[in-house]
Amino acid sequence: MSPRMEISGVVLGAPDARSLAAFYERLLGWRRDQDEPDWVKLVPPGGGTGLSFQTEPGHVPPVWPHTPGDQRMTAHLDIRVDDLAEGCAHAAACGARLAGFQPQPDVRVHLDPAGHPFCLWTGPA
Repeated sequence: MSPRMEISGVVLGAPDARSLAAFYERLLGWRRDQDEPDWVKLVPPGGGTGLSFQTEPGHVPPVWPHTPGDQRMTAHLDIRVDDLAEGCAHAAACGARLAGFQPQPDVRVHLDPAGHPFCLWTGPA
């Protein structure tokens, strides 16, 4: 029998934790639960798994899509939106960049200010 385990959060590294956290605060509308110089945790309004950011001075942004020899994306966030065009406009206004490569017509890959890819998509939760 295995012990009880629960994912309590996802952590993204960045050159500046507070700066990247501010981007996701604007994007998601979440609030700060923890705020230290090199660590910030955001939590959703209704509770649930949070999103944290840690400062990594040697942060190297992943390359999307990856090419041989480049830093690979090891994880990304999927963010469901009600309206894809509206979600993309909001993400851009918050500081995201639309990725040059888009693998699916119903998903839009964006890059956050630290270069992490995230996907906006519509559909059932």
